[in-house]
Amino acid sequence: MAAKKRAAPNRSFKVSDQIQRDLSELIARELKDPRVGMITLQGVEVTPDYAHAKVFFSILTGDPDQTLEGLNQAAGFLRAGLFKRLHIHTVPTLHFVYDRTTERASDMNALIAKAVSSRAKED
Repeated sequence: MAAKKRAAPNRSFKVSDQIQRDLSELIARELKDPRVGMITLQGVEVTPDYAHAKVFFSILTGDPDQTLEGLNQAAGFLRAGLFKRLHIHTVPTLHFVYDRTTERASDMNALIAKAVSSRAKED
């Protein structure tokens, strides 16, 4: 019984990974919403019962709010596409979350570069 408990988190990671891959493909190839431009799926977190999945995304172009709105409106369509691809009993309800990590990292890099250049001028 203990071996089964240890396998469960691993399965969850595999399901999350598969959802991320399949969603990336579905969004790129089948989603025709003009509000959803070039996006990158950063990760997927699935609840233990597989009822819900948080899908974290970042955008390359476009408005984050409009992209989020477009993805949330397409959630049912995307879930149906996942249902055809995934071979699991329950396909989770999708909840999209805009991930600002890359944006923050870029801002942080700019601040560091500014600090280094001002320090170099002082020396």
